[in-house]
Amino acid sequence: MSGVASVIDGDTIEIHGQRIRFNGIDAPESKQYCSDAKGFVYPCGRRSADALDAFLAASGPVECRFVGWDRYHRFVGDCRRADGVSVASWMVEHGQALDWPRYSHGAYSEQQTKAESSKVGMWVGAFQAPGEWRLEHTDNSPTPNQPPLGIISRRVVGQSGYSCEPWRYCSQISSCDESQWYLHNCSWGRKLDRDGDGVACETLC
Repeated sequence: MSGVASVIDGDTIEIHGQRIRFNGIDAPESKQYCSDAKGFVYPCGRRSADALDAFLAASGPVECRFVGWDRYHRFVGDCRRADGVSVASWMVEHGQALDWPRYSHGAYSEQQTKAESSKVGMWVGAFQAPGEWRLEHTDNSPTPNQPPLGIISRRVVGQSGYSCEPWRYCSQISSCDESQWYLHNCSWGRKLDRDGDGVACETLC
């Protein structure tokens, strides 16, 4: 199957109305959050999907070779861009998905080792394997993997010197780190994230 792909998430696309799950890799879920190098959470699922979208847009159309059907009746395939680059391999190598040995038989283990050593994508900080995340979360859970308001890192709080008093606007904040601290540690912090993507005061980030 080949055609222009619409990205569903980091390991699933749609071509001509058919959902296609990439064979052998597992990307963070759309609602999944991870932690960056400084301990701040960010929407890694959305970031993975955005990375895939940009990657596919650079050389279309996408061509997928059928491997099988999954339990959700999705087409499972090995997909490549028009220039022949493997989508699954690229996603793992850039830390936007994990090798899934159960289905890949280790086909992308080398790319994963490279991503981990280079600390790219999810490997820049801490994350929960997508499969484990799915087992612990349901669609009606609160914002997945995002810490409740309050201290998210005692080390960060101790060194920051920030205070939740008084309430601030993005125009009063001088850095991305500061805005993220308010977002995750102050009762009013979510007002700084107007589009709800987990990043406060995006012009600073």
